[in-house]
Amino acid sequence: MALLSAVGGATWHCCGRLLTRPFSQASGRGARPGGEELSRLLLDDLAPTPRPAGGLELLFGLSPCLLALRAARRRVARLLLQAGRSRLQGERAELLRAAEARDIPVLRPSRRKLDVLCRYQVHQGVCMEVSPLRPRPWAEAGEARPGDDPQQLWLVLEGLQDPRNLGAVLRSAHFLGVDKVITSRRNSCPLSPVVSKASAGAMEVMDVFSTDDLAGFLQAKSRQGWLVAGTVGCPGPEISLSSEIPITNCLEFLWDRPTLLVLGNEGSGLSREVQASCQLLLSIRPGRQLPPGLESLNVSVAAGILLHSICSQRTGFPVEGKREQPLQGPQDPSASSEVPRVAQHPGLSSG
Repeated sequence: MALLSAVGGATWHCCGRLLTRPFSQASGRGARPGGEELSRLLLDDLAPTPRPAGGLELLFGLSPCLLALRAARRRVARLLLQAGRSRLQGERAELLRAAEARDIPVLRPSRRKLDVLCRYQVHQGVCMEVSPLRPRPWAEAGEARPGDDPQQLWLVLEGLQDPRNLGAVLRSAHFLGVDKVITSRRNSCPLSPVVSKASAGAMEVMDVFSTDDLAGFLQAKSRQGWLVAGTVGCPGPEISLSSEIPITNCLEFLWDRPTLLVLGNEGSGLSREVQASCQLLLSIRPGRQLPPGLESLNVSVAAGILLHSICSQRTGFPVEGKREQPLQGPQDPSASSEVPRVAQHPGLSSG
């Protein structure tokens, strides 16, 4: 009992300072688009989880904890399983067996104590005290030549600050077969337990790299023969129509060489320096005329659409439409004369 009291007592302290400071400064300046929205999101949905002593953090959720044990990339101090379950089955039983095989201490706190430890996040009765997981330096990724595989796809993320967005993007990237993920070290949220939970544990098994000079990295890959494809909303005041960078509908993009797909910040999109390093800009067209206020997509949703439109061109990708061609009647040529307006997506805007 004394040990459980220590778990919920003085050995825990809040790690939210790191997350709240950038948002509060940005909202105070009022200069960064999306800053106020992200600040509200932080206060409403992203309550910081407590951090154990000794540089550990609290990982929560069944899939993140199980995949973290399987990947064995973190140091695990303790496993916390909710008490009251007389017989553990399925993945919970596998989790317990994996912990016992590695001599990891297992505690059985109550549901109420787990709720308090996780600040009422959805923990599914499973938590672990683990060492943090950080992006690896880009130098450790190794070189990949364009000639090795013409259909390589790397996802590049600039300044994603919402951990739920980052987690959802990582989950889609892992599901659709992205080869590598590179993030900007500056203005990007860390690989936190919230990111791992939002990714359904995909963060635990993916190799995520980071770089201090994202524009320089893109320019170097371009010189090596890679296509650098940025993402953008509809041409407007913030996107000059006289820009030398062509803008293409993502459904018309032909994936015929190794590609870097670059996604920008939730509020301001791609920075000017990064956008200038792109050779092509991809956009998503809406299915109807949209009223003001609905002309946007969440960055994680846009990432899923863009990645699927590209990855569906990969040989062997299970696309239903390629297996059976539906019958089509005659089409009216005039029906396609008016092209709908491209959706303005904050995460796909020019900045």
